[in-house]
Amino acid sequence: MLRRFPILIGLAILAYAGACLIARPYIGGFMADMGHKLPAASFTNGLAFTAAVLVLSLIGIVPGALLGMAGGAIFGIAMGSIYSAAGILLGAFSAFLICRSAFRPHITAWLRHRGWLARMDKALTADGWRMVALLRVSPIMPFSITSYALSLSGISARDYMLGTLAALPPLLGYVFLGTLGGVSFESQKGPAQFIHLALSALGVAATFMLVWHLTRLLRRVKTA
Repeated sequence: MLRRFPILIGLAILAYAGACLIARPYIGGFMADMGHKLPAASFTNGLAFTAAVLVLSLIGIVPGALLGMAGGAIFGIAMGSIYSAAGILLGAFSAFLICRSAFRPHITAWLRHRGWLARMDKALTADGWRMVALLRVSPIMPFSITSYALSLSGISARDYMLGTLAALPPLLGYVFLGTLGGVSFESQKGPAQFIHLALSALGVAATFMLVWHLTRLLRRVKTA
């Protein structure tokens, strides 16, 4: 069973990614319609939106950028930021609890017989919140897949949540974009276009830093 476990995980990730690609246009369209049609900000609607963001951040079908923009379009900058951030953080923590309790014991047993990978897991654990923060800001991996992958590592819950806070500034940027131009990237001009470019540049910079950081970790593990 332990030998098959990584294969099963890989197949599950492929199936999950395929389902996301198929469903994303439909869910994205629904979020766009909701951003235009939902009555403005009541507390009940805010709780419902937070719950929707929590679920969607768990299953990963809708990008976090679109969720933030929908929050801004519906609730404005202040409450949209609060509801979006609450949903994202609760979703991240829920994913960590689910995956850590269900799968981490199997991963730990499997790593006992994989010296190099075990050392890599220890290096990631020691690096803590820094690696989590870079993964959260970089667009290289979807938010939900990052949550599940980090949950399988030895990173502590404290470092996991501290690093996840790095996702909030870009999220708040997208909330602000939602207040300016709704939930459509195509309709953004002027200040909204500048903010979108700045957020994209931040993601590119974080990706380069992530690659550099991973390269250092790999070299350290190989020489250990």
